[in-house]
Amino acid sequence: MQPIVLDGKKFASEIEDELKGRVAGLVERHGVQPVLATILVGEDPSSKIYVNMKGNACTRVGLGTRRVELPGDVTTAQVLEVIDELNQDPDVFGILLQHPVPRQIDERACFDAIALDKDVDGVTSVGFGRMALGEQAFVSATPGGIMRLLEKYGIELAGKKAVVVGRSAILGKPVAMLLLNQNATVTICHSRTRSLDEIVRDADILVAAVGKPDFIKADWIKPGSVVVDAGYHPGGIGDVDKAAYALAGAYTPVPGGVGPMTIATLMAQTVESAEARLG
Repeated sequence: MQPIVLDGKKFASEIEDELKGRVAGLVERHGVQPVLATILVGEDPSSKIYVNMKGNACTRVGLGTRRVELPGDVTTAQVLEVIDELNQDPDVFGILLQHPVPRQIDERACFDAIALDKDVDGVTSVGFGRMALGEQAFVSATPGGIMRLLEKYGIELAGKKAVVVGRSAILGKPVAMLLLNQNATVTICHSRTRSLDEIVRDADILVAAVGKPDFIKADWIKPGSVVVDAGYHPGGIGDVDKAAYALAGAYTPVPGGVGPMTIATLMAQTVESAEARLG
């Protein structure tokens, strides 16, 4: 049987089409074009590409954009000042601080300074806690996109063994909590996990979020399992060896799987923020 391709690019396009109407309705009813503000610190080429992609998505759905670019030698205090200004700006409905920031910046302090109702990228500690407890909060964009995609394709989660490889605060940990809240039995693996290949072979659902190209080998994959590859590296390489696709029951391609869903979730949560505030 051919594996199911979890087509994030196609589903993200469908989400954007739906968001266009909602944004147009907000503009018509309230005379307000909701703005997503992005903060880019430094000159990292990949970060610039990601910010541009998010700005283009805003344009496609009708959201306004405000791009703040800061030099790589700024201080944490200077970044916090920018975030405070955006928190107070009534035209801004979402704030995104592009990750990663230069080493001298206290990234966690900056994330936690974002107003909860504008935390559309789901990076604050309070937002994470609320999400983990199953309460209302904006979820981290990539984990949220993964969950939307699994739901779209009717992937059953309850009672399944889910293995998450990676424990970052904006991907591994939150996606583990979201899977747990859907009644999956979750194992989180990391750089010090022993016998990782054996653990992965037992997974009904695998989320690869380790950030290393082709780290997960094809012979680690349980036949018929669901493989979610959240990695992206130059040349269109993911965290999972593409030879694994033939063994999977369903998989997210790289590119075109998780990445588009991350941006679609960011757009959707910005629109939700505007709808909640404007009524």
